[in-house]
Amino acid sequence: MQNVMITGAGRTYALGYNLVLRYLERGDLVVATVRKPNNALTGLQERYGDRLIILIMDIGDTESVNRAAAELSGKMGHLDLIVNNAVTVSPDCDKEFWDLNLDYIAGTVNVTAVGAMRVIKAFYPLLKKSPTTALIINISSEAGSISKCYRTRQIEYGMAKAALNMATMNLANTFKDDDQINIFCVHPGWIRTDGREDNPAPLSSYEAAGILMDLFEHRRFDKDGHRFITNEGEDYPF
Repeated sequence: MQNVMITGAGRTYALGYNLVLRYLERGDLVVATVRKPNNALTGLQERYGDRLIILIMDIGDTESVNRAAAELSGKMGHLDLIVNNAVTVSPDCDKEFWDLNLDYIAGTVNVTAVGAMRVIKAFYPLLKKSPTTALIINISSEAGSISKCYRTRQIEYGMAKAALNMATMNLANTFKDDDQINIFCVHPGWIRTDGREDNPAPLSSYEAAGILMDLFEHRRFDKDGHRFITNEGEDYPF
């Protein structure tokens, strides 16, 4: 049994919630973080009891993250895995450059990239207490690859994911000689994360979560491989 924390777990049709569900089904102790109380997670808690801890945390706010870490430290002795899945985009995300309100970009980067770093920094003491190599997974996207960029839209999203990738690489350097901590950023595949039946993406969030769980365990002890990988374990260019 592992102690697992998933950020951004509030939407039943999205990846975070389905990672929570998958780990609960496997028998793990799971921490699900959301910005505000969530009925869907409360329903899971009624089903799985003490194996699900719901943690209220706004990753865009350092004080909120630090409070959540202190709260969890009183309930759990260690963490074996953190999946930084939480993300935000503005109403202008799908607009072209000429129509985009550029003032939205900083907020998206703050939550998506800096937020993950806040989480890692605050919960690091719990990761260090893991009896195995603790793993940090930053959920990125092919949209965060600079060398493979083809879009003229979703500028803020791509910038935020590219920043998250840079943070991952910097922290991989930081943890290079620490056998107790490992880190990757992962493109999770093309997923129906919006809950629409007509979405052409090949994977449901539940299917994607199962694939990612296997990938995480396969790469947990890999300190030498490329840090940006796909859900199939292939290297993806930064």
